[in-house]
Amino acid sequence: MDDLRRIDLNLLLTLHALLSEQHVSRAAVRLHRSQPAVSHALAQLRDIFADPLLVRRGGRLHLSSRAQALREPLEQALAQLDGLLGSPRFEPNRARRTFRLAMSDYGARVVLPGLMRKLREQAPGIDLVVSQGSREAMIGQLIDGEVDLALGVFPDLPSEVQVQVLFEESFICLADRHSLPARTGLSLAQWLARPHVLVAVRPGIDNEIDLALQASGQGRRIALTLPHWGVAQGVISGTDLILTVARRSLAGTRLDPGLRCFAPPLPIAPFAFTQAWHTRREGDAGHRWLRELIRTLCDEHDVPSLAS
Repeated sequence: MDDLRRIDLNLLLTLHALLSEQHVSRAAVRLHRSQPAVSHALAQLRDIFADPLLVRRGGRLHLSSRAQALREPLEQALAQLDGLLGSPRFEPNRARRTFRLAMSDYGARVVLPGLMRKLREQAPGIDLVVSQGSREAMIGQLIDGEVDLALGVFPDLPSEVQVQVLFEESFICLADRHSLPARTGLSLAQWLARPHVLVAVRPGIDNEIDLALQASGQGRRIALTLPHWGVAQGVISGTDLILTVARRSLAGTRLDPGLRCFAPPLPIAPFAFTQAWHTRREGDAGHRWLRELIRTLCDEHDVPSLAS
């Protein structure tokens, strides 16, 4: 009983976060506490268990043998307490909270307009902070606790990151209508002979279009790489440039009347657009509510046709 008097639920939750994250700063983010407070709690836990618990080797913290042995019984104990006390309800209309989201320009176009309308209707006290980055950067931010949710295309994920497919996406081409045949699109040879615009955070062939070309031993000339969609239509209007983008990029957009849509003249594999989060958010009722809201919105999203 003397040992029980020395430890409270907050210390157990801190211990669980430290054993899961093996990193003081990430544990602090998970617990919504300051780093000094978590460091102080770690010192208390080391004294209580008479063990270092986290040992620094090679510039990283690793679990001691005692800490490894504590993980499973601690998980079970906290699960029993959670069942005893009941999971807290999340009331969106009363919530006051900021969520940090990472997404590309494409993701912002597809998700944000509908999401913000729903938040203003259902949860006016919830704020969003949106950042943009490469796929690798967004996953790194999830792992480090810098963002709560990342939306994008993530083919390879570490085990501590959970993912949910929101929809499958395909591609569409745009060009100045006066540069195209009267009623058809372009053959592959004609398409490859034209200069192209690429909307991407960074140049390279790590996009689905150029990967499809590379697989068939072909390539295209990228005359312009843009980090955002906003100016793309204006750039190709009145030129011989071709823009190939995900179909949902055009949803809710007033297409320039001087442009025409047509199907890509080569098979480009569709891609899964997903939302990803760290396992540390699994027990967060507000986080679950936001993920479900985004999933529902994506289910309702219209997919533009080729008609233009």
